[in-house]
Amino acid sequence: MFIRKFEQVDYPAVKAIYQQGIDTGNATFQLTAKSWEEWNNSMHSHSRIVAEESDSILGWAALSPISNREVYSGIAEVSVYVSALARGKGIGQKLLAQLVLESESNNIWMLQAAIFPENQGSIKLHLNNNFRKLGVREKLGKMNNVWRDVVLMERRSKTVGV
Repeated sequence: MFIRKFEQVDYPAVKAIYQQGIDTGNATFQLTAKSWEEWNNSMHSHSRIVAEESDSILGWAALSPISNREVYSGIAEVSVYVSALARGKGIGQKLLAQLVLESESNNIWMLQAAIFPENQGSIKLHLNNNFRKLGVREKLGKMNNVWRDVVLMERRSKTVGV
């Protein structure tokens, strides 16, 4: 298994993995995977990676800007998704560790994540990569007529920015 830069031809596999995460009900407020255009426009053009083994995409990670204001240009939101068949094999760890390196080489000084409290695996993954819990945003959004909380986490670079 190796990590490489995302290419547009990877999007069908990325979209399928994204939908698997959505289907868990604990990955995102998104109810269906975005189209290529929506996904492409919502993510930074840099810091898009995939985990590949035997010509199969096992997971992906990417950064999205939190704002289009210049003052926030060094802050990005983290997305990490692993195929249902590949979970529990350390792929998320490898993706997130590489994504941190990618972010820093692109002048991102702070990463943030908003994770459903029920998604303990994702919270642990982020803690293992030097993210810290900032708190819980209660009833942040309603999904399927149920109010959902999110754990807000951040990781500040020790080499970029502040």
